[in-house]
Amino acid sequence: MQRPGFWEDQERAARISAEHAADQRRLETLRSLQSDVSDLEELAELSAEDAVLAGELDSQLRAVEERLEALEEARLFSGRYDAGDAVVTVRSGAGGTDSQDWAEMLLRMYLRWAERRGFEVEMKEASPGEEAGLKSATFIVRGENAYGLFAAERGVHRLVRLSPFDAAHRRHTSFAEVDVGPLVDDEVEVALDEDDLRIDTYRASGAGGQHVNKTDSAVRITHLPTAIVVQCQNERSQAQNKATAMRLLRARLLELEERKRAEEMAAERGKQKDVAWGSQIRSYVLHPSQRVKDHRTGHEVGDAQRVLDGDLDGFVREYLLRGAAASRG
Repeated sequence: MQRPGFWEDQERAARISAEHAADQRRLETLRSLQSDVSDLEELAELSAEDAVLAGELDSQLRAVEERLEALEEARLFSGRYDAGDAVVTVRSGAGGTDSQDWAEMLLRMYLRWAERRGFEVEMKEASPGEEAGLKSATFIVRGENAYGLFAAERGVHRLVRLSPFDAAHRRHTSFAEVDVGPLVDDEVEVALDEDDLRIDTYRASGAGGQHVNKTDSAVRITHLPTAIVVQCQNERSQAQNKATAMRLLRARLLELEERKRAEEMAAERGKQKDVAWGSQIRSYVLHPSQRVKDHRTGHEVGDAQRVLDGDLDGFVREYLLRGAAASRG
């Protein structure tokens, strides 16, 4: 950063500055923990015969343990794109209106989780369902380890509940799929042939003024070899929507490459993945009991509403720890 001309390339300078700031935060956290542990040692000696100090020691020890857990989580991110931003798409599956409502519930869950983690979220597309909910929604999550965290949510999510859209109020099972790709800059090469792309424009849906309602500014891009479809409607012009959609497509193609690489590594180790890519990873049961269970790790929570309100850290941590153990094995 001290080299002459560093700030001439603003985009590169901003990226490196962000990396520097992240490293500086880690270093400050480590130094702070070292200081706190030293203080705890002294407090432990003094509290041996003082009940008041012993209570203070327990409180400070729990605080240090929580910070150590956060550092342990950060250590689990070793993938090429884990530290960077993520592109997340939620799509309704089989189940009609119930599944479209479920997709909207998942979107709300992830937006709340992102807020808890201090991430910045930027919505890029939301296609409403015929009666309620969403057919699909795509958003970008920006923050440290955003991709590493959200990648743990990739797969099919299953909901079991008494349907609010069934006049008989019967129990329904709904599905929604979550795709997560890394948001990378243009320096990362992704094989793209213009002949493999079908680009369609359409009128942006939803409220938002004259521009949104009267111009064909929204862009949908289909990658023919893989049948991957991305779309963007939230930018101010068709050109901006197309540029953003291309970034989303590159993220999806990189995600596909990451999947193939993971499958190849699993095959080399002679092991099948516990849950195949794109299969059901978690069940959210709201009737007759209230529980959420991750089928990859067995991690289960009895308070389903707490999870739907964005409390996902336990599920994600268990998945990351399991993945780290598998890679060492």
